[in-house]
Amino acid sequence: MPDPLILTLGCDDRPGITARVTSFLFDRGCNILEAQQFNDRWTEGATDRFYMRVEFDRDGSSLDQLRADFAGFADEFGMRWKIVPRDAPRRVLIMVSKFDHCLVDLLYRWRTHELNIEPVAIVSNHPRDAAIGTDIGDIPFHHLPVTRETKSDQEAQVRRIAEQTQADLVVLARYMQIFSDAQAAHFAGRCINIHHSFLPGFKGARPYHQAHERGVKIIGATAHFVTADLDEGPIIHQDVERISHADSPHDLVRKGRDIERRVLAEAVRLFVEERVLLNGSRTVVFRG
Repeated sequence: MPDPLILTLGCDDRPGITARVTSFLFDRGCNILEAQQFNDRWTEGATDRFYMRVEFDRDGSSLDQLRADFAGFADEFGMRWKIVPRDAPRRVLIMVSKFDHCLVDLLYRWRTHELNIEPVAIVSNHPRDAAIGTDIGDIPFHHLPVTRETKSDQEAQVRRIAEQTQADLVVLARYMQIFSDAQAAHFAGRCINIHHSFLPGFKGARPYHQAHERGVKIIGATAHFVTADLDEGPIIHQDVERISHADSPHDLVRKGRDIERRVLAEAVRLFVEERVLLNGSRTVVFRG
């Protein structure tokens, strides 16, 4: 039997969408393995949109044929949709500066098959010895320094690398450079960033030290899509940890890095499993 597929879709809400989608799959000999849906119509600021994610087995139908058949069906509902293989690794370009804890964690989870990804390149604005303290094997490393004068050219190089490697996702694993509006737009919906959750309260350098001075009792991290609004893109995943007066700034940094690692890894997992759908400035996350 061919590998399972994942269908994701979003469209204006109306009666009968679920019935029509499941009938479409049934008529083509497909067997639904998992299905989730969300109607955004009951809360303040609702978009009146419908979102759905379906995993299914197929019996003989080719991926190309299913896509062709569904395209006509989707036009009727004005859907944004895609059908992709469930088990194919997603190609990931990882960007990093001098802190490599998130990068190392992603590579570990890849090597242990916890994350279904294929790292196709690592890009850093610092030399390899300064940016990475671990073995990256055969993954191509690109040192692309950036200054105010060279930012445009450097970002163009990043786009070329993403295109040449056919990257499905760009991960900013503590990449400490701000994307231009044009770069953020180019990678819209396929670039994930991680940062501590003190923003906008404690901006700038040494945020954990600032938090310690203010006696903060909860620290956390946020993974979100990159947009032109700095650190304010649609949120994918967050987590927190309680701390106490006995924790030093060093303890906060240590615990903060651990949260950053696990929050970013979970956001990447959700993305590569096609569980994250954009809903304006928010996300719909079908957990599994």
